[in-house]
Amino acid sequence: MVHVQPRPRAGETVRSVAGRDAGERPRAKGLSGGSVGLLGSSVIGISTVAPVYCLTSTLGPTVGKAGVQMPAVFLAGFLPMLLVAFAYRELNKALPDCGTSFTWTVRAFGPRVGWMCGWGLVIATIIVLSNLAGVATSFFYLLLGRLTGSDSIAALDGDRLVHVVTCLVFIAAATAVSYRGMTATKGVQYALVGLQLAVLALFVAMAFTKARSGGLPGSLDFSWTWLNPFEVASFGAFTAGLSLSIFLFWGWDACLTVNEETQGSEKTPGRASLIVMAALVGSYLLTAVGAQMFAGVGDKGMGLGNPDTSSNVFAALAEPVMGKVLGVLLFVAVLASAAASLQTTFLPVARTVLAMSTYQALPPSFARIHPRFKSPGPATIAAGAATGVFYAGISFLSQNVLVDTIYALGLMICFYYSLTAFACAWFFRARLRRSVRDALFKGVFPVLGGLVLAAVFCKTLHDMWNPAYGSGSAVFGVGSVFFIGVGLLLLGVVLMELMRRRSPAFFRGEVLTRSTPVIED
Repeated sequence: MVHVQPRPRAGETVRSVAGRDAGERPRAKGLSGGSVGLLGSSVIGISTVAPVYCLTSTLGPTVGKAGVQMPAVFLAGFLPMLLVAFAYRELNKALPDCGTSFTWTVRAFGPRVGWMCGWGLVIATIIVLSNLAGVATSFFYLLLGRLTGSDSIAALDGDRLVHVVTCLVFIAAATAVSYRGMTATKGVQYALVGLQLAVLALFVAMAFTKARSGGLPGSLDFSWTWLNPFEVASFGAFTAGLSLSIFLFWGWDACLTVNEETQGSEKTPGRASLIVMAALVGSYLLTAVGAQMFAGVGDKGMGLGNPDTSSNVFAALAEPVMGKVLGVLLFVAVLASAAASLQTTFLPVARTVLAMSTYQALPPSFARIHPRFKSPGPATIAAGAATGVFYAGISFLSQNVLVDTIYALGLMICFYYSLTAFACAWFFRARLRRSVRDALFKGVFPVLGGLVLAAVFCKTLHDMWNPAYGSGSAVFGVGSVFFIGVGLLLLGVVLMELMRRRSPAFFRGEVLTRSTPVIED
């Protein structure tokens, strides 16, 4: 239905994109409003990112690309994410809708661009969920092996069938918890997030202490040049490292996707996103510097460039840094990080699918809310099923599924984050001259963030054609990362065309309008 805005009364002015930019409030979806506060929203954001999981998967590959400039690459990845976070904050003030990137880009650029932006978010989340399940499984068997002293139990993770089946069990369990709604999801997150951050702080402190004591093979003295991105060996190495760095920060926007369930939905989620970003960049830099000082970046021994270390850094460094007893805590922290994130990462994908269904961009069955749990039940189940199918299938296609999907994930993240950033500037274009603040936070900062991510997207698209990009596996001579990334985007185009035939009203712009004026007192 096309929304018709009433004529302004005497003394009122019409504004096109201030406040709620469209002529209607976000469509009610039946979620549990006011169930999350600022702290809970921040914890959800940190939990979804899963800093300990991200670090153990990404420290090694980033060193492989950037060497000792790894901390600089982390900083470089933080900057565009911060600029995009400003765009999310401003858009959320105007339209706190759980569809976030999907809803906002539809309002700015129309149904097709918005649909593909929503698809990018959904498929990126499914990739992350599959990787989370994989890491949780690996550390589950490693932890069991440590606790029982049995190498045969630890080796079970190497059995492909056992690994995949265990992953599917983890995915099913996380789906069940998320299905029960925000109360069940929020209940375990405080302890899990607190545990992983406390153990990470202990690891950093002990790594610094042992590195400074001297006598460690391969250890390095800290240098401020590590924070200089201009000393990375090549531009290609920098962009590859930057793509991995961007993956480190992905997920902070989960606190925006629960905006309809948050107290003060217009302001609280945006504030939470900035808190999450600050916590992440601080913990990442300290961990990167500490690990680099302790182990170095060489390809021998404990060096972060050693393939035996880089694929799972914390598994390799847990005992050398923290000792045999405390080292077990690091295994527990990674498992807790992956398990907690596996649970909360269902929030953004389920709520995006819910919003897309509510606005007729997806089948209406996904718009149903559980009457008791107030959660998007069908959307959550669909996300869990898609994740299981994706992981089981891709596991047998690529021998290094974790590495390849992380690289492909960077492409997806850059795709939908950059579109959202550009949408912010276009969405608020009529307000950019009203104040310096509006010009910076609604225009300049989002555009800069979007341009950086768009540049990384294009460079990554070019580089991933080479089989050497990622794990080195190829399909018909083309890098498997290219097939994963581009293939999934093209699948989105096909699905969008099918939905266009099924829901023509949405694609004609009749359900979610683009720029209806708003009344302002």
